[in-house]
Formats: sequence, C-alpha cells, structure tokens
Amino acid sequence: MPLEDELSDILKKARMGQQRSVAEVARVSGMPETEVAELERGQAPRGRDQVQAVARALGLREDPLAQVAAGWTPQVMPTSMAHVETVLGSVGGYEVKGYIVHDRGEAVIVDTAYNASAMLDLLAERKLRLRAICLTHGHSDHADGIDAILKASPVPVYLGPDDLDLLSWRPSAELLQVPQQGGTVQVGGLTLRFMPTPGHTPGGVCYRIEQAGEPICFVGDTLFAGSIGRSNPAGLYQTHLDSVRKRVLTLSPETRLFPGHGPATTVREELLHNPFAA
Repeated sequence: MPLEDELSDILKKARMGQQRSVAEVARVSGMPETEVAELERGQAPRGRDQVQAVARALGLREDPLAQVAAGWTPQVMPTSMAHVETVLGSVGGYEVKGYIVHDRGEAVIVDTAYNASAMLDLLAERKLRLRAICLTHGHSDHADGIDAILKASPVPVYLGPDDLDLLSWRPSAELLQVPQQGGTVQVGGLTLRFMPTPGHTPGGVCYRIEQAGEPICFVGDTLFAGSIGRSNPAGLYQTHLDSVRKRVLTLSPETRLFPGHGPATTVREELLHNPFAA
C-alpha cells in the first residue's frame, strides 16, 4: 500500500505548521524559491542534497525524508490479530479507515470510517454486541455516522472534549464520555487504554491495546506511516510533535500503529523512517 503522504505533503505540513512562507524556507535552505515551490507541488527532487537542505530548513530528519522521497514503505509482518477488523470508507474517493475491536462477543468501534452501514453490517455478521464508540478526533471522515450507529446501539461515545465542536451531529450528554489519560474501556478480555494526543486536532486521542500478544495503537491522524496528519490549527504543530514523539513513539518498538489513512506501521519503523520523529 502506498504511503498517505508524499514528499510534497510532508514539506507543506512542516512549513505550514511552523507558519513560515516558501520564501523564508528558501532563504534558510539556500535554495531558490522556485525550487522549494516545485517540491511542494510534487516535482521530484533533483538530488539528495536538495532534500537534505529543505529538511534542515524545516527541522525534519534528513535521512528519513530522503527515504520517503525515494519510495520507502513500512515493512510490517502479517498479523495474527483476529480481534481487529478494518472497515474502509470513502470521502469523494479519498480512502479512510475505521476499526472494530472484538473479543468474546463484544466489540468497540474505533472511528466510523465514514461508513456506518459497513460497521453495522459487520457487527451483525459477527453477532457482536457493541460496547462503545471511540473516536480519535472529531473530523467528519472519522466521526460521521455515529447517529446511525447509536440508533442501533446507544452506547458511550468517547471523544476529547476539545473536539466536540467539530462534530456534525452531537450525541446526548449522557452518552458522551471523556477519554482521560489512563482511562480504559473493556471489550471482552481486552482493555482499550486512552492516550490523549492533541495536535492534529485539539482533542485528539489514541487508543492502545497491550494484550493478545501484539501491542497495538489506533492513532487516527496523529501519525501516518512516514508522516503525521496536518496540525489543525497550525498553532498546534509543536503540541502535535510532542504527542508523536513523547507519547506514540515511546511505546514499545513492536507496537503496531493503525492510522486513519494509509498503511499500518510500527513504532520501530517510524523511529527509523519518520521525518517528524525526534
């Protein structure tokens, strides 16, 4: 599976997060402004030196950025995790992922994938009892459809309170729950742990599972393989980097990371290959 972000996406996210102009990045990198603009438009770099120069100007790791530019993709071994199902959705042709975690006949939805009907169909097909909906953030491609799901199963909805205003439809107050650091929700014999990771949005949250032999973390748009989501608003960029570096990438290296877009990866792969890692 190709990466969610190409070199051009990474450069724009880093520059806009730092609220800098193309002209400023060009001056610091020693490159002509036209060359920086060309890279952001998707033109292939003229050489490794060009990638390294713009990486230094933006505070990105030089070798990982060059690796992404050269076509790196994460090497993630096949998983035996039968308790995680991926549900795909589409927003105007743009693929989005949600997940159903299940064990012993119980289930938790992690993001809706903008495809509530597929979520409900899978729950019915597997004869699963829904325990909760856990949202990594409030953007529509991850949260829309909760009204249809709650109509079928009125369960608690976990969402960072700073993201409530992003929802197009808000659950009743008695169903809304705050996923505080250290909090958990049980699904069968599995424990889903809450890990707030603001940055992509003010109320972003990741969800971890450590049992069943393979630790995993659902990261939404906090992190992509080889990149991160866009910081919204841009003033959250440093907060976003802190969430990635101090929370997600301090998990055990074998932890599998399941993002809202693009391929799965691991903490080990991202420590080696993500330009935004410390």
